[in-house]
Amino acid sequence: MNGLNIGKCIIRKRKEKGIAQEQLADYMGVSKASVSKWETGQSYPDIVILPKMAAYFKLQRPAKSITKI
Repeated sequence: MNGLNIGKCIIRKRKEKGIAQEQLADYMGVSKASVSKWETGQSYPDIVILPKMAAYFKLQRPAKSITKI
């Protein structure tokens, strides 16, 4: 998945929840500019933020998404 696809997912979930970028930023403990960069594919959320974001949006990881190396 590329940055733009991740960004589109964040936009979609944020809009489904009816919140502004600033509200998501406040909840995640980041700047509004960070959320904007995620949504436009200019950067990615830090990996330590992803579990909190997934919980906030009530997302579940697909069982087959993690493979044993």
